[in-house]
Order: sequence, then C-alpha cells, then structure tokens
Amino acid sequence: MAEHGKKYREAREKIDRENYYTPEEALELVKSSGRAAFDETVELAVRLGVNPKHADQQVRGSVVLPHGTGKSVRVLVFAKGEKMREAEAAGADFVGGDELAEKIQGGWLDFDIAVATPDMMGTVGKLGRILGPRGLMPNPKSGTITFDLQRTIEEIKAGKVEFRTEKAGNIHLPIGKLSFAPEQLLQNFNTVIEALVKARPPAAKGQYIRTVTVSSTMGPGVRINPQRAAALGK
Repeated sequence: MAEHGKKYREAREKIDRENYYTPEEALELVKSSGRAAFDETVELAVRLGVNPKHADQQVRGSVVLPHGTGKSVRVLVFAKGEKMREAEAAGADFVGGDELAEKIQGGWLDFDIAVATPDMMGTVGKLGRILGPRGLMPNPKSGTITFDLQRTIEEIKAGKVEFRTEKAGNIHLPIGKLSFAPEQLLQNFNTVIEALVKARPPAAKGQYIRTVTVSSTMGPGVRINPQRAAALGK
C-alpha cells in the first residue's frame, strides 16, 4: 500500500478517527486540512441502507446546490429544429444530433453532462455502451431527457448535480470547493442530505443513512454523525 505524504499525515493528525463530528465541525476540519496548490473539491460520501441490486431500492435523482459546485460544467445537448436554438440560447456548450453521435462514437468525450430531447433518444440510445459506464447517458430520472431545455441547462450551469447509488449502496458527489465559505458548504451539504432523505425508497428498511463522510480532493475523510445528518435532512 502506498504511504501518504507528510501534508496528508499532518492533516490526518487533526482528526479524531474514532469520533463523529457535527456537519459544521467536519466541514471546518476539511477546510483547515487543505494543503494542495489548487482549489480542492469538497466531496461528500454517504452509505445508504439499501441494496441497489433490487430495483425497488435504487436511489437516483438530482439536486441543485444553492451555491453551485465551483466547477464550470460543459453541457452537451442532443436536439433538433427549434430546440437546438433554445439549447444554444440557454448556454449549452455543444448542440447537435447525428453528427455529435458520430463524434462520440469516434472517441470524443469532452463534456460533463449530456441532455437530450425525447425525440432524439433513437440516436442517443445507440451510444449507451459508451455513455452508460461513464455516467453520461441522459436519463428521465435525473431530468436529462426533457423538452424543457432552457430550465434544465440553466439548472445544470447553476450547480445541479446527479446522485446514484453504487453497487455497495454508496453515493459520492461534490458539494463545493475549499475556497467556499463554511456556511456555503453547509448549505450545499444540507441540500444534498435533504434530497437523499426525500429519495428514500419505500422498500428500504432499518437505518437509511448509515455513514456520512466529507473530504477534500487530497485530504483525509472526516466522519459525520449519521443521525445528525439525517435529522438535518428532515
């Protein structure tokens, strides 16, 4: 196993790994442990009490962070006719149809989120093997298959993020940058937890939010009391 560097070890020494912190305390620790030369992303990891192998226990959705992610998002839109003009006016970075699909099949993937109008899914569906594994496939549950392109693109640009349970029931997503004020990170954190609580599947039994951890890109994880987090979400 690779040994962590000096800066990482110094940051880890500030954290009691046997302790559960409040969200406010944890985010302050994450901010104070940043040591990289760039503005690190603050990441949230939540383990849910669900079994994603069962369709009725999958958790998936999207949420607009009140303070955004701090990252510029490149949006690609599959559309035609008037909807192409709507997408361009709303600020989409790439807009097109068959020509974009051919470009993607050729290996081009220089975008962060793909959106499609329902009438373009015949074209987009052929890209499932390429976009699916990378989490780029438009999906109605995440709101990326829609005719309401203006609202969707504006929300994405403003800080809309998608979440989806992985095989072990975990969810990972960014909630901002180290340069954000503590209250901005806390509001983004609370917004995500609230969305996860609302997305709880009826089939989920027992404790729903099992573990909650926040960290920076290069820093150690800080554990948050899951009961406190769940209470905030409600």
